[in-house]
Amino acid sequence: MASARIARVLASAAVIAVATSTACSAPGSSSSSEENSGGPIKIAVVDAQSGQLSSLGQWEWKGAKLAADEWNDKGGINGREIQLELFDDQGDPTVGTNLARKLASEDFIAMIGTAESAVTVAMIPILQQSKIPNITSGQSPAIAATKSPFAFYNGPTSTTYDETLAKYLVDQEGKKKIALISNNGSYGKGEREAFTKALADRDVKPVDDQVVTTDQKDFSAALTSIRQKAPDVLFVGTEEVEAGLIVKQARELGITATIAGAAPMGTPVYLSTAGATNAEGTVVSSPYLSNDTSDASRTFADAYQAAHKEEAELHGAKAYDGANIVFTALKDSDVATGEKLADAIRATKYEGLLGNFEFDKTGVGIHATSIGVIKSGKLVSESAS
Repeated sequence: MASARIARVLASAAVIAVATSTACSAPGSSSSSEENSGGPIKIAVVDAQSGQLSSLGQWEWKGAKLAADEWNDKGGINGREIQLELFDDQGDPTVGTNLARKLASEDFIAMIGTAESAVTVAMIPILQQSKIPNITSGQSPAIAATKSPFAFYNGPTSTTYDETLAKYLVDQEGKKKIALISNNGSYGKGEREAFTKALADRDVKPVDDQVVTTDQKDFSAALTSIRQKAPDVLFVGTEEVEAGLIVKQARELGITATIAGAAPMGTPVYLSTAGATNAEGTVVSSPYLSNDTSDASRTFADAYQAAHKEEAELHGAKAYDGANIVFTALKDSDVATGEKLADAIRATKYEGLLGNFEFDKTGVGIHATSIGVIKSGKLVSESAS
C-alpha cells in the first residue's frame, strides 16, 4: 500500500512538473505548443494605424496581408493557415513596448513591422527575451546596434540609403554646398549620422545642420538659417509628412536648393504634403523606385491594386518582401519557432521586389539602393529622368 501511494505521488508530481515546464516556456521558444500543431500560424503585424505615421502602417499591413492571402490561397504553410493579426502602435514607442508584451503572452511566433525605427528599438528587448523574430521596415542603424539575433530588416539601413545619395550628389553631380535638416527621432538621428558620415568620407562639411523635433510643424527658424547659407542641396532626414511640410515651407521662404533624401521622399504622402510643384526635382535614394521596374514589380502592383484598390508603393513592397521571407523560413523549417525560426530567416536567400536578400549577422539583407528623381509628380529612375 505504501509503495502504491508513493507511486501515485510521483506520478502526480511528474504531471505538475510537465505542466509547469510548458506554462513557463517562452512564447516564441522552440518548445511552444504552436510548433508541430495543426492549427493556424499566428503572426503579428505591428504598425501605426492612427496618428501622423498611419499611412506607413496602412501600406505595410496591405503588403503583408497580400503575401499571406497568396500563401493561404495555395494551401498555407505545410497545410496550415497563416493567421495575421494587426496591432496599432500609434507610432509611439511606449505603446509598442506594451504590444510586445501582449505578443509574448499570446503565443505569436513572429512579428512583421514596424515601419517606425523608434518603436522597433523599444520593442526589441521584449521580443528578444521572448524569442519572437521580427522583420522591420525601420531603417535606423540603431536597430542593428541592439545586436538582437531576432531582429531583421526588410530593406536597407540609412547607411546604404545615404551612401548611395552622397555618391550621386557629390561624386557624380559635384555638389558640395549641402545643408541638412533632420529630426531628433530614431529615423532622423540615423539619417543625420549616416549622411554626415558619407559626406565626411568625401571631405564635405555641411554648410548648415539643423535638427527639429518629430512633432514640429513650423520650421521657419531652421529654414531661415539654411537660406542664409544658400546651399545647392537641402538634405531632409525626416518621415513623410514632416518632410513634405519642410519642403513646402522651404520653397515659400525662397530656398531653391535641390531637395534630397531617402525613402520617405518617394511616397505619395510626401508629394501631396509638399505639393507637386515644390517636390519637383527631389532626389530620392530608394530600393524600390516604381511599380514598373521589373516583371515582378508589375505583377505585385497588379495584385496589390486588385486587392486594395490603390497603387502600391515602397512600404507595401517592403512588407510584402518581409512577409514572404518569414513565410519561406517557416516552410523551410517545418514551422519552427524561437531560435530555430530566427536561424531559418537568417539562412533564407530570397529574390524580392527590393533586390536579392541575403542576411548578414546584423540582420540586414539588402545592401543597395537606386537614385530616382521626382518629375511631373512621379518618381522615376535617374537614368530615365
